[in-house]
Amino acid sequence: MTRSLRARLLAGLVLLVAFGLLISSAATYLALQTFLGQRLQDQLTGDRSAALLALGATGNFGRGGPGQGGPQFLPGTYAALYSPDGLTLLRETGFGPDSSAPSSQPVLAAPVPHAGADVAVWATVRGSEGDRFLVRYEAVDGAGGEILVLAAPLTEEESTLGQLLLLEALIGTGVLIGLALLAWRIIGIGLRPLERMGETAKAIAGGDLSRRVEPATPQTEIGRLGLALNAMLARIEDSFDRKTEVERQLRRFVADASHELRTPLTSIRGYAEMLRRGAAESPEDAAKARRRIEEEAVRMSVLVDELLLLARLDQGRPLEREEVDLGGIARDACDDGRAVAPRRKITLQGEKKLVVTGDELRLRQVVSNLVRNAIIHTPPATPVEVRLETADGHAVLSVVDHGPGLPKGEEGRVFEAFHRADPGRSRDRGGSGLGLSIVAAVVAAHDGTVQALTTAGGGATFRIDLPLPDANRS
Repeated sequence: MTRSLRARLLAGLVLLVAFGLLISSAATYLALQTFLGQRLQDQLTGDRSAALLALGATGNFGRGGPGQGGPQFLPGTYAALYSPDGLTLLRETGFGPDSSAPSSQPVLAAPVPHAGADVAVWATVRGSEGDRFLVRYEAVDGAGGEILVLAAPLTEEESTLGQLLLLEALIGTGVLIGLALLAWRIIGIGLRPLERMGETAKAIAGGDLSRRVEPATPQTEIGRLGLALNAMLARIEDSFDRKTEVERQLRRFVADASHELRTPLTSIRGYAEMLRRGAAESPEDAAKARRRIEEEAVRMSVLVDELLLLARLDQGRPLEREEVDLGGIARDACDDGRAVAPRRKITLQGEKKLVVTGDELRLRQVVSNLVRNAIIHTPPATPVEVRLETADGHAVLSVVDHGPGLPKGEEGRVFEAFHRADPGRSRDRGGSGLGLSIVAAVVAAHDGTVQALTTAGGGATFRIDLPLPDANRS
């Protein structure tokens, strides 16, 4: 049967104290019993001479003659004188409370024992009324070897020990009851923080992840437990928040991807319907329909390839690792930009050759996406600058434009998939919305960082930091 922690603590404490009381009571009882027994033996030993005198013995009594001890018998004391063989009772007497014979006498078996002259033998025997006596046997030298029997009742000793036993039982019971009540209260107060922790845990299990347990202090064991639980709860809450955010981003990503794929699919379906309904009768309409179907299919293929690339990068698939001249990649990107926009001024500044370790194809895609992004989102006459330099053991490539720049607060969101700083921008002009997401994913796969900054004087700057090989570090 499962018991509560409070009940187990209380039971353990009560049992421990009960065991201690039992040991102490037993020790007290035995000590008092020994003391009373020794005192009675001393009393009987001191009554030896007076008992011989009372029995009318004659001769040399050895240790103290008759009468020297005086009449000092305990009430109920019995004295007898037996023959040397212990079989024949010669004389006997008793001493009651009023000097009369006591009502109870010890029942002695014949022959009575003896251990020689002036050597006492002790025994405990039953009385004629069921009570007990402490008996002293001794052969008396100087009285013809006769055996002196001296007995005293144990009634007073047993009464005293009985009272002690009753007193110990009452005191022990009272102590245990009081201890149980006090301990139950104290343990309840001590366990109250754990009960509050349990209530907090129940609330957290119900969905309130903002709750924290109390107390949370390093001064006590429960407080330190509270600190550990709060740290764990903070991490759990943070994990749930991240999970919720990831799920939100995933839902938005799937919705955006579906929307982006639906557009070319709708166009393809429309032009295919046009062909089916009779565009073949008009060569110009047929050629237009076939061209648009092909363009939309190519666009959809590019979008699917970009989505596949992002998925592979998110899965942490390894990229090629070789020495790549970032300067050559930047020159080629500038040449490609001039070919696409001949009237735009695109310049390369800084380092002419800068070697990094990475995947050349993906790094070309990164620089090309940034240059194309600057060309698309700035007016035709806006110059674009590609800067290449080193700083703190990193190769730094910046694509700077002097166009309208990014809207305030969009610097951190431009790298999200399908995010457009200008929601009204057309997809034909603005692309799929995955270019900067691919840039961020590829740079992160190369252990680098990418930032969107505001250009001094207006415009946008995209800065990439890639770690240099050890040989190129300054």
